[in-house]
Amino acid sequence: MAMRKTSGLIFLALLAGLVAYYFYPEPKPEGTTIDKLIVLKSERKLLAFSNGKLKKTYTISLGRNPKGDKQYEGDSRTPEGSYTINDKNPNSGYHKNLGVSYPDSEDIRQAKMLGKPAGGAIKIHGLRNGTGFVGKFHRLMDWTQGCMAVTNEEVDELYSSVPLGTPILIEP
Repeated sequence: MAMRKTSGLIFLALLAGLVAYYFYPEPKPEGTTIDKLIVLKSERKLLAFSNGKLKKTYTISLGRNPKGDKQYEGDSRTPEGSYTINDKNPNSGYHKNLGVSYPDSEDIRQAKMLGKPAGGAIKIHGLRNGTGFVGKFHRLMDWTQGCMAVTNEEVDELYSSVPLGTPILIEP
């Protein structure tokens, strides 16, 4: 009987912790123009800067095969290197997205050496439409085809504060 009570208490504590994590508010860089983004793939972090000051750190999910630089279309890797935000789509299949200027000429050259297409359509995006309820729990695994995923609320923040042409450095 005591074992059941202890198990029940542990379950309730875990459930309370998960609910607190899901609903805990995170700071927002409201009214700020973000002028530089840095992705630290190994840490699953996207850093947003304004005038040289870190304004917010986002926890992200990456491509299903996150180690190493993107080599070709379909490898499920997130690219590494210096790019820019070159597109914004308010009607994405993943809530909203910001386009990353991958591939550059070097990416194309490397993929051609492998006899494969470089691919493209690398984005910072929210969750697949209809699955926004997943929220922060999407961070528990790498699940994209090579993009960087944040919650829908976070992509809304980025969408409104990151102008086209913003540099994005994606590091291993």
